Amino acid sequence: MTDAAADAETVRRSVGAVIDPELRRPLAELDMIRDVRVEGALATVAIALTIVGCPAAARIESDVRAAAASVPGVSAVEVEVGVMTPDERRALTDRLRGGRRGMPFTPDALTRVIAVTSGKGGVGKSTVTANLAVALASRGLSVGLVDADVHGFSIPALLGLVGEDGLPPAPTRIDALMLPPVAHGVKTISIGMFLRREADGPVGAVAWRGPMLHRTVQQFLTDVHFGDLDVLLLDMPPGTGDVAISVGQLLPHAEVLVVTTPQSAASDVAVRSALVARQTGQRVIGVVENMAALRLPDGTELALFGAGGGAQVAASLSTPDESVPLLASIPLSPALRADGDAGTPVVISHPDDAAATAIAHLADAIVRMPRGLGGRALPVTLR
Repeated sequence: MTDAAADAETVRRSVGAVIDPELRRPLAELDMIRDVRVEGALATVAIALTIVGCPAAARIESDVRAAAASVPGVSAVEVEVGVMTPDERRALTDRLRGGRRGMPFTPDALTRVIAVTSGKGGVGKSTVTANLAVALASRGLSVGLVDADVHGFSIPALLGLVGEDGLPPAPTRIDALMLPPVAHGVKTISIGMFLRREADGPVGAVAWRGPMLHRTVQQFLTDVHFGDLDVLLLDMPPGTGDVAISVGQLLPHAEVLVVTTPQSAASDVAVRSALVARQTGQRVIGVVENMAALRLPDGTELALFGAGGGAQVAASLSTPDESVPLLASIPLSPALRADGDAGTPVVISHPDDAAATAIAHLADAIVRMPRGLGGRALPVTLR
């Protein structure tokens, strides 16, 4: 092997270790390196991006240039940028799917699936879900989040996934595969990422009925490449409508977290969402009480929405065979509200806030909670 060939191989190894920022895998593993040539101190690297107009193109080219330049003896780098052929893209998507078609979140998969539900709207379910996802990601878990509230989507705004035009970024597509945008370590998909603004008007609304809602949820679970996840959270729409039924059919093994407020009018309705989930085989793992009493500077508490609703829901859902715990009581918090409006989750922006602390404890409780083995194939051979 000549010195030039040896140098080229060194450059290839260095460039091959560059991580694609969207796929989060090395370029060598993704077969994105077409050619590497070294002539004296000049290294020429040819790469193939997944699609025309790849949003990560500039970053990939910059990282490739830096990786090649870091090799001893290389003082100049040229990067030739091309695009994968249709056959190369098909091979890539098959590799990303692991050769598997259909939904990856099956009962025997390693990903823990948790549907966050509520009986009615306005209880802060989406705010709790977004902050819980970020809290779990900050603990080193790989977290995905599906905004299944198709009609009332709000997850992109709560996570700060909004561009200068006020719209969430659209997922990058590789043929039929979609790559979810990432915020605060959470891979996220929402119908809001597919809606555009007409002229200076508002973002379009979704006016869909059952079959379209089912297909949307199914596509989010099947066509979005989340990669290997520890936890997948679903921000469910309030109530017991079409999406709840679809998720029950598609993910009967999912665990359910019920969000309510202390108010009896909300807690009575919250029980119904959990009962419907149980009818599909899902397991209720706990209750979260949001908008609990706010502690005032003088030490007194302002119970604006009453007290006891969370405990009431937990008691109503508990059975002789299974106790449903009240996992968290999150107090009213100006910081939680303001950070939600700003797209900066309170667990990141104000971790010492009382609401952030309660959500952190909720994340810890979920991490410690053993996962049910119902429906999972165990690696045991009976003789």
